[in-house]
Amino acid sequence: MTSSTLRTDTVVKTTEGLVRGRRIADLVAWRGIPYAAPPVGPLRLRAPQPVTPWSGELDAGEFGDAAVQNKKFTMLRPGRYQPSSENCLTLNVLAKPGKSGSRPVMVFIHGGAYAMGMSATTIYGGESLVRRGDIVYVSINYRLGTLGYLDFTQFSTPERPFDSNLGLRDQVAALEWVRRNIAEFGGDPDNVTVFGESAGANAVTTLMATPAAKGLFARAIAESSAPGLVTTADRAAKWAADYMSQLGAEPAHAAEALSTFPAAALGKAGDRFAMKIGSETPGLHPFGPVIDGDFLPQSPLSAFTEGSAHRVPMIIGTNEREGTLFSRFLGGLPTDPDQITKMFALTDPGAEARITSAYPGYPAPDAAVDLGGDVTFWKPSLDLTQAHCEYAPTYSYRFDFAPRAMKWLGLEATHGFEMFAVFDVAETLIGRGLTLPGGRRALRNVTDTVQRHWLHFAATGTPLASWPQYDTNRRATLIFDTVTTVHDDPRRERRLAWEGYAGYDGRGL
Repeated sequence: MTSSTLRTDTVVKTTEGLVRGRRIADLVAWRGIPYAAPPVGPLRLRAPQPVTPWSGELDAGEFGDAAVQNKKFTMLRPGRYQPSSENCLTLNVLAKPGKSGSRPVMVFIHGGAYAMGMSATTIYGGESLVRRGDIVYVSINYRLGTLGYLDFTQFSTPERPFDSNLGLRDQVAALEWVRRNIAEFGGDPDNVTVFGESAGANAVTTLMATPAAKGLFARAIAESSAPGLVTTADRAAKWAADYMSQLGAEPAHAAEALSTFPAAALGKAGDRFAMKIGSETPGLHPFGPVIDGDFLPQSPLSAFTEGSAHRVPMIIGTNEREGTLFSRFLGGLPTDPDQITKMFALTDPGAEARITSAYPGYPAPDAAVDLGGDVTFWKPSLDLTQAHCEYAPTYSYRFDFAPRAMKWLGLEATHGFEMFAVFDVAETLIGRGLTLPGGRRALRNVTDTVQRHWLHFAATGTPLASWPQYDTNRRATLIFDTVTTVHDDPRRERRLAWEGYAGYDGRGL
């Protein structure tokens, strides 16, 4: 390879300056590209601002810092952690060499309850999708936790204003960067698919209701969205005031404290505060987008229902047993009968008997775990599916596949497990270990099926022909498993039992 060829493959001109990437076998990666100015100093808790252009070439060979979070969530492998800091507004691009043609673009938003996660996580690399689908793959970092998802606007002063929906604004800024620059990397700015998992899927469904995101993506994939992570302005204001008490700062000194306290101290107070909220109101989480009447004018469900959400094709679904990961390892969901009873008492006491009767064996542990997963992920995702299909092509799935080891662990097809297929881990160390007791061929097969659908959707706006559109008559749902099949209205009894349940939003808490 000549030096001129290497330069053509790795150096790209963006609107802010030249960036030099790095070869990864047959691909080129550009990592840690800033899409907004570092949100530090006077820009802490402010909307993202433009990047100052640079001269020369920016070395884009390494991932940027993760957002501020608990260090344990930044582990890359035992003993190695990704640095984290407030200077975290960067993205990464991965593509095949050469710029001929306009390739479909897939922009991935990581999950983590809006409190943890990073684009540097190994599973999110995207190499398999790029090689198989000849796409341009983008992954992003955005602000998390206290610094990204608490709304401190009530404490603004003329000298020190604060903005709402910072993490959501970051995501829009990243998509604007893609719109401006992705053609230089071989991507088609008019053919962008935004996709994410968990909080990242909530970001996707929220972006669909965000006016500023209009025209920035042509299709959407939401894997286990949790629409309840979006909160009302009144609730967000109360949480911010309660957080300041947790921090030990008087309201009169809130602006000063938020501006001068170390980021780590603000984050640790946020972790404590999240545990408090989860205990007081099971199923609620204080970090998430806020219906502020401005940047996010209304709840995503309302926007989907009335047809004001962006009318782009959407794939949306959940996993068979979302709740098992939380009951065993993570917490944060109402997955035991005491939490569930408290949740219903605070939201809709009359619904408890009707809904719990749809879970055979309740209050047995497995039934309670499934109810907690359903109320957080499946039920609200189904609400969005039913609404959006009236205005745009919508495709519903459920991911049921689990190899023998996942069943032995009591996890089965738990929250996040579909990503093992989306990102193809079958032949990685973790994939081989997980399928050592059996199921490697089945994992390869379900990976092949998922990726073919995802990539066809990204290229054309429809999955493969074997996956019918969802409508409220048939309710066709693709069930990914060892053998993937279409089921009409799966979990019909559960769906009917949950009808009319509005959760905490129904009580205005």
